[in-house]
Amino acid sequence: MTRRGSVTLVGAGPGDPGLLTVAGREALSQAEVVVHDFLVDPRVLALAPPGARLIYAGKRAGQHRIPQSSIHRLLIRHARLGRRVVRLKGGDSFVFGRGGEEAWACRRAGIPFRVIPGVTSGSAVPACAGIPVTHRGLASAVAFVTGHEEKGKAGGAVDWGALARFPGTLVFFMALKAVASISRNLIDAGMAPSTPAAAIRWGTLPEQETVTGTLASLPARAAALGTPALVVVGKVVRMRRSLAWFERRPLFGRRIAVTRAREQASLLEARLAGLGASVFLAPA
Repeated sequence: MTRRGSVTLVGAGPGDPGLLTVAGREALSQAEVVVHDFLVDPRVLALAPPGARLIYAGKRAGQHRIPQSSIHRLLIRHARLGRRVVRLKGGDSFVFGRGGEEAWACRRAGIPFRVIPGVTSGSAVPACAGIPVTHRGLASAVAFVTGHEEKGKAGGAVDWGALARFPGTLVFFMALKAVASISRNLIDAGMAPSTPAAAIRWGTLPEQETVTGTLASLPARAAALGTPALVVVGKVVRMRRSLAWFERRPLFGRRIAVTRAREQASLLEARLAGLGASVFLAPA
């Protein structure tokens, strides 16, 4: 009897492998095919079985390795061959991850699928920058907004007037290249130029960088940052002065090589990482 294949959409979290969920780890441990994105950490991929086939389908700004329609066909083809397929995406696959499209493609093709939510970068990245996206005295709501709109898109286009009046925090995904237009559009729609704003690159990882300013000044201040990055707009950004903790760890920004044998290095690696270091295993 031929085994029936399936597709599991797994959110890998915002970057730090420790933020992968227990359910996500379990699904990876049973995968036969893993179709993964650019932002998935290699340490997460290492959780797949040794014989699993790893297929890179990553997308970076302006660089799409595999068209979305081809990714759909890839998932369906391997599932129809009776394989356990894990579609591994950064953050949460249903939050600007196109997971809904992939789930729909499976449904139309009659492929069994399930969804394992991930920790979304929309809340985790600001948290590691010392910015709570909600706060009782400052923001009672948060809105996740794409910072990368397709030209000519109808129906789902951003309503800048509504965002400018939004009574809470705005978090823009994939936003760094659009930070100037985001700032301009919000100001033109009536938001105060003095509204606090921040850009956070490589959030939750040892390479994390955070730049703060106002809606008017952020484009110039964030110009030197690279992608990927989130942009946060709202009063809660002011709390970073008191709550920044991630970059204040004693070894943050240090790159440390551990030369112990691999089986002896895991505990030391975890301790160094907990202190903020970027750790490389180099068994000697």
